[in-house]
Amino acid sequence: MSKVFGFSGVDNFCPGGSIYTCGNPKEASLFLPLGPQVDVYFPPRKRSRISAPFVFNGEWLEQKQKTSIESLPDECLFEILRRLPAGQDRSACACVSKRWLMCLSNICKNEICCNKSAAPESSLSVKEGDDEEFGGEGYLSRSLEGKKATDIRLAAIAVGTASRGGLGKLSIRGSNSDCVVTNLGLKAVGHGCPSLKSLSLWNIATIDDEGLIEIANGCQQLEKLDLCKCPAITDKGLIAVVRKCPNLTELSLESCPNIGNECLSAIGKSCSNLKSIAIKDCSSVGDQGIACLFSSTTLLLSKVKLQALTISDLSLAVIGHYGKAVTDLVLNSLPNVSERGFWVMGNGNGLQKLKSLTVGPCLGLTDVGLEAVGKGCPNLKAIHLRKSTLLSDNGLVSFVKATSSLESLQLEECHRISQLGFLGVLFNCGAILKAISLTSCFGFKDLNMVLPPSSPCESLRSLSIINCPGFGNATLSVLGKQCPQLQHVELSGLDGVRDAGLLSLLESNEGGLVKVNLSDCVNLTDKAVSSLVNLHGWTLEVLNLDGCKNVSDPSMVAIAKNCPLLCDLDVSKCTITDTGIAALAEAKQFNLQILSLSGCSLVSDRSLPSLKKLGSTLLGLNIQHCNSISSSTVDMLVEQLWRCDILS
Repeated sequence: MSKVFGFSGVDNFCPGGSIYTCGNPKEASLFLPLGPQVDVYFPPRKRSRISAPFVFNGEWLEQKQKTSIESLPDECLFEILRRLPAGQDRSACACVSKRWLMCLSNICKNEICCNKSAAPESSLSVKEGDDEEFGGEGYLSRSLEGKKATDIRLAAIAVGTASRGGLGKLSIRGSNSDCVVTNLGLKAVGHGCPSLKSLSLWNIATIDDEGLIEIANGCQQLEKLDLCKCPAITDKGLIAVVRKCPNLTELSLESCPNIGNECLSAIGKSCSNLKSIAIKDCSSVGDQGIACLFSSTTLLLSKVKLQALTISDLSLAVIGHYGKAVTDLVLNSLPNVSERGFWVMGNGNGLQKLKSLTVGPCLGLTDVGLEAVGKGCPNLKAIHLRKSTLLSDNGLVSFVKATSSLESLQLEECHRISQLGFLGVLFNCGAILKAISLTSCFGFKDLNMVLPPSSPCESLRSLSIINCPGFGNATLSVLGKQCPQLQHVELSGLDGVRDAGLLSLLESNEGGLVKVNLSDCVNLTDKAVSSLVNLHGWTLEVLNLDGCKNVSDPSMVAIAKNCPLLCDLDVSKCTITDTGIAALAEAKQFNLQILSLSGCSLVSDRSLPSLKKLGSTLLGLNIQHCNSISSSTVDMLVEQLWRCDILS
């Protein structure tokens, strides 16, 4: 203690020397424990309440506060950013931070501050640049799915596309667990994308009326809106779009339970340019909404799709009376519609312009109802009937007789339609019908029938029979005589078709077949294929023999000799070997572009030279499930056939 009281300032206070070793106060040992040799007393000091970095200034330590632009409030930052002169500058500033990005995305066109004091030429250039940024034609398209659909990405799209032609199409497909898009993201799009013309929102539960109202306020050039599984959106949000987007021409609503009759009424009053509407599984939509929609004097809909709704016969009656501009009508899964609804719709005499009609699973479509539709739609050219369990041969023939302009007929899972109804259509529509398709119709029985003499169906160009187990050689023979001008033939999954039946069809044909699909006709052999290419090889462009297990190398030899125009060949799961591939490679004037060998287990590495030779014209090659082709051969093909897409 005596040393302490007797200290004069000349001698070292510490017997061990200065605490600054080497005389440097910036020495790092200053901040390390001094050890037991230091016998001085340091009184405890209070901890600083402010955390700031240490700044060394000679012998003393000072604290200094940092100053940053991030300290500015949002209002000041907004005033700064809205004065940026060009789109590139905005994009660059948007990369600084999320805060700057969100602030930029909230700047509307009318909030951009232009330099009023500049010269006229300068002012003009600024104005033109501003128009280029916010008044683009909407050339760009963006799509966000799943986890990529976030508010930050939408804000970046809104800012980034503004100076590059403008965003014209936006699709957001989320999921209940991954999508985090909210109204904030749509607000950014509404402020920054006035050129938006098409918007699709799928499976997004976090967006409600507020977000859709932002789109309505900022994207008034909107032409197409698609809402699917958006349960939080109600009539309020959609009405805002309807009233503020006069260019709206297409509207699709699916699984939106809170959109109902009030919205449809507003559409009928405000959307004079709407041409197409599709409503599916919207439980709040009823007869009142459909009636308001179609009875509007300003709305002229041309394409209408109603599916899985609780509407009744009243809605069909309104459509039949007021649908004077409708050209395409789809009615699917309407359980409350009866025979009376279709009868009234046909007798309403309002569907004079209807050209295409699709009716899905509906118990109300009977023989009487379909005949009435045929009489009331004189310009109907195409009809597609699916799962019409009460429709019989008599109803189908009566419908064909009633309509005078039918060109295309598709029947799917209509099990009461038999061979009689099918041939009755051909006999009564012979001068106009161009295409007929039957899929999974189990009412067919392959009977040898004696038919009265009739004029052939010269107009029929396309015939498609898929998975109709009763369809066989007898019916095919009649078809060959009745339809001599066929060009496209699809006979798929028909176990009853054999070489003799196909040969009768081929020999009767006069026009020359262009596209032939014989997939999964397991009873066809090389004889049928050889006859096909010998008779029609000079016109044949597409041939599908997928699953014809009795087709082998002789068919490949015949194809190579007789099909100079063939560009698409599918011999998947056939008994083709390396010899057949070699025959194709040796063909002269062969321009094959697509070749599928999937499941041809007899094709091996020996076909490598042949495939290389074919590769001079090939654009697509499928060698999946070819177990005899090694991975090294596949690698060589991928390397050398660089312009050919190879599936392996």
